[in-house]
Amino acid sequence: MKKIILFFGLVFLMSCGSSEEKKKGFEYNRTQKEDKKAYSAGESSVPIDLDNKGIGPIKSVDFSGSIDNDLADQGKAVFTQKCTACHMANRKLIGPAMQGIYDRRSPEWVMNMLLNPTEMLKDDPIANALLKEYNNVMMLNQNLSQDEARSIAEYLRTL
Repeated sequence: MKKIILFFGLVFLMSCGSSEEKKKGFEYNRTQKEDKKAYSAGESSVPIDLDNKGIGPIKSVDFSGSIDNDLADQGKAVFTQKCTACHMANRKLIGPAMQGIYDRRSPEWVMNMLLNPTEMLKDDPIANALLKEYNNVMMLNQNLSQDEARSIAEYLRTL
């Protein structure tokens, strides 16, 4: 019985240390009010450039006036399978939000980024700026075909 009382007495004494001793671990103090932002597609420090076609096989993309729903559905399936680990439609994740992408980038640039991310990240100024903005997390080459890239491009029009 004496051992039990002694044990709890020691635990009590150890937990009653001064407040200064308790602050020796990690401490995070907010000095200014921090807002939790819902990151949207428009909140980026990377400049908008609709004239940049990117580096890769795609030189011209012609979007018709209306969206090809069958092609967009195929693109949604490929996007869901290969892209959603890093990209969401309407907010930043590991990579930029895809909603409104064609307000910031040309269709050719988007498709070249899908097909040729390694060269784009090395030599394209916009891709390089995005790489820096997203903590140097490189977009992986998903080895998409041009047809898959085109279907994703069509799907991105629906967002």
